[in-house]
Amino acid sequence: MKSLKHVAALLTTTALLPLLMGAHLFRYRAYRVRRAVQNGDRGAISIELALAIIALVAVAGAVVVALKLLAGKVTSEIPKDPATGAGA
Repeated sequence: MKSLKHVAALLTTTALLPLLMGAHLFRYRAYRVRRAVQNGDRGAISIELALAIIALVAVAGAVVVALKLLAGKVTSEIPKDPATGAGA
């Protein structure tokens, strides 16, 4: 049972790596925005904010795709009710 939990943890971690990468990209961009604000560089501020928003949208898109894939998998595993024909 312990090895099954270990395998599940590894699979979950592997599945979340793209999301983790996007989160780190967003943090890096936020750091660059703070640095640009400290230096007073308005051009860099606007560029870094735009790139941070792109990273945030990418993370949100990855979450939506993961949820849709999970919903499709779960829906396909739900058996049909033979009496009514209702179900997946």
